[in-house]
Amino acid sequence: MALGTATPPYELRFDAGRSCLDLLATAHPAERLDDVGALCAWIRGAGLVPDGTALGHADASWLLGFRELRAYVGLLVRVGGAPEAACPERALLRVNDVAHASPPAPRAVCGEDGHLVRELADPPSCAALLALVARDAVELLTDPVAWAAVRECEGDNCPLVYLDTSRGRRRRWCSSEVCGNRERVARHRRRAALARA
Repeated sequence: MALGTATPPYELRFDAGRSCLDLLATAHPAERLDDVGALCAWIRGAGLVPDGTALGHADASWLLGFRELRAYVGLLVRVGGAPEAACPERALLRVNDVAHASPPAPRAVCGEDGHLVRELADPPSCAALLALVARDAVELLTDPVAWAAVRECEGDNCPLVYLDTSRGRRRRWCSSEVCGNRERVARHRRRAALARA
């Protein structure tokens, strides 16, 4: 997953394959959820709410909630599939607790063009949005097929994880445009240096 700047206009781009993995990526290479505007952009970009959903009621407590969930999901992803003894119980309890909240209730309404569109019945609460991400983490961690497709980026100093849904399961980087491009440039420079030597 490659992320743009966390300063306005909050250009965030995701390709980790799961919202819980997208949330993990917001801490790399630096804190991306550094204000409420960045968090709201992430919530929209990750598809947690339909386009046009008002999030003006979000506040600093939302930042704390999402950062806390990110830390716990990160711990669980790092040990996912490991023996039960290695499982961080506190993280597991907290993610399960957060997942227990009711997610935002969607409804179908007629859009401006006459087609049905999805909107939320009520403004989403922080707990409801956190529940969506926590449930996604629970599903990922407990689904052996999905878990088998989780990969860590092979880019230098890149800790990001993603769901490899590529043909042949040969994806190597969180983002071909970022880490993949860096690797290709480095490989080209090494070949050029060898050719000159």
